[in-house]
Amino acid sequence: MVTTTEALGMTLGQLQRIAAAALEEDLGWGDLTSDYFIPPELTATANFVSRKPGVVAGLAVAAAVYEAVDPTLRFQILTPDGTTLQPGTVLARISGRAQSILRGERVALNFLQRLSGTASLTARYVDAVGGTKAKIVDTRKTTPGLRDLEKYAVRAGGGFNHRRNLSDGVMLKDNHLTALATHGLSLKEALLQARTRLPHLVKIEVEVDRLDQIEEILEGKADVILLDNMTPQELGEAVRLINGRAITEASGGVNLESVRAIAESGVDLISVGALTHSAPALDIGLDFIFGPPNIA
Repeated sequence: MVTTTEALGMTLGQLQRIAAAALEEDLGWGDLTSDYFIPPELTATANFVSRKPGVVAGLAVAAAVYEAVDPTLRFQILTPDGTTLQPGTVLARISGRAQSILRGERVALNFLQRLSGTASLTARYVDAVGGTKAKIVDTRKTTPGLRDLEKYAVRAGGGFNHRRNLSDGVMLKDNHLTALATHGLSLKEALLQARTRLPHLVKIEVEVDRLDQIEEILEGKADVILLDNMTPQELGEAVRLINGRAITEASGGVNLESVRAIAESGVDLISVGALTHSAPALDIGLDFIFGPPNIA
């Protein structure tokens, strides 16, 4: 099997380490059920099948899991990541020793279901803001150790990525602003001084929750203004005040019922933490056909 990692935004070594850690957690000292009840010479073909509608993501991760379990297995992707699914869609097929397929089943499905769930929820948000200029972006509210995979799933669902980590850009949020105010530091001056020290390619984003904070941030030449927990009406007023002088991002209180009105306020970005911290897993099963390998 060959696992492609380019689209995932990680190296093959990183992916292999994630797969190995998940397998170590699940296998312990071995799969007692498969080892004692499944004859080692038994072969099988199994299909990954969607039980519900959604968007698939994570097939390369499932392939990496099986590569780690048994390199002699053959994994064939039949429905590429990012594809909209209907119930009964066959996503991939794996063939080889039945024991090996069973050993990796739960770990492969865990990754595939979770990442497809994130892609599916992202697609719903993207569809909800269709026809507006707003882009749906994720946050850093991700599962520790799985950020790259979850952000990949957001892209597979048609969304965009915010910062990958704290070194990707400056983002002054409420606690940063409180710390500055406690020491009597002017936000405008702090922004201007930081700009002289930062590389010119680094963007500065500042969070506000009141309209009267905007002008000082613009004077400090911030690149992006995060409009936190504002009503659609307040967002529209903020967009008019900013008037193209900075990128506008809405955050807080975003759900599938509210996102359309938020987008129609004219903001450029809408960040949604739920994409990665609350997406329900997509129901995907692994259906076995025992007998000789059957991959075209």
